[in-house]
Amino acid sequence: MINTSATNENTEAMESAAVQGRSLWDDARGRLFRNRAAVTSMGVIAFLILCVIVLPWVWPHSHETIYRDLVWISPTFENLHIFGTDAQGRDLFARTLVGLRMSLFVAAAATSVSLVIGVAWGATAGFIGGRVDQAMMRFVDIMYSLPFIFFVIILMVVFGRNIILIFLAIGAVEWLTMARIVRGQTIALKGMEFVEAAEAAGVSRFAIIRRHIVPNVLGPVVVYVTLTIPVVILAESFLSFLGLGVQEPDTSLGRLIAAGAQDMEVAPWTLIVPGLTMMLTLFCFNFIGDGLRDAIDPKDR
Repeated sequence: MINTSATNENTEAMESAAVQGRSLWDDARGRLFRNRAAVTSMGVIAFLILCVIVLPWVWPHSHETIYRDLVWISPTFENLHIFGTDAQGRDLFARTLVGLRMSLFVAAAATSVSLVIGVAWGATAGFIGGRVDQAMMRFVDIMYSLPFIFFVIILMVVFGRNIILIFLAIGAVEWLTMARIVRGQTIALKGMEFVEAAEAAGVSRFAIIRRHIVPNVLGPVVVYVTLTIPVVILAESFLSFLGLGVQEPDTSLGRLIAAGAQDMEVAPWTLIVPGLTMMLTLFCFNFIGDGLRDAIDPKDR
């Protein structure tokens, strides 16, 4: 005998699921998790973040401790100098952990600055349009014309060397491209029916930007953010390589690479270890960015 009630319940559940459907974000998440390179890269980045947070507290060597009788020791498990030591006898594994933590911290902070300023600036300019748009984007063009290193040197001379200035200097440059991307997306969105309906209902401009424009530009913004992080890491490393970035006793991957480049003939591991660490980190962020781009807009593949 057929159970009519169970059949009806199954039919109702299938109809409810069909009505509910799947959102575009659900589809994008499914495509992202089918991308093995992106998923593996996310796992590697999560593992690296966990290491730089936990291991410096439990590792037997501090990144500041100097062992004068262990200068340029090659990688060995004796006394747990698994990455060797540098020219001052400091444990290279501990310094690599701290350097990677500093580089990731600078990247996260500077990217956040560029995200907030770029989205707000680009969405406002694109939606208001007219002379406001022209004035705001001409300011962006002027900022583009300033040499990055010249801008950083001015900040260092006027305010002194400070880690906060690195955030400001890098963030003050990286938000420019973000603003242009968001402006272009906003111009395409402001003629859509839902925006016109909000304007007809008397919603203020900034409320429309906050409620309708910004949520609909998050797709390209998320992709660009993941691709901005490796750019920021390279920028910070370049500044530290020139001596304008992170200062002792702190360190970063760029500063470690700069020191390793001077000692590469007698201690090649001092250059190889931070170089490979940076290469792995950049590769992972680029794979994540490519995966997000393909997931959010698969037609661009």
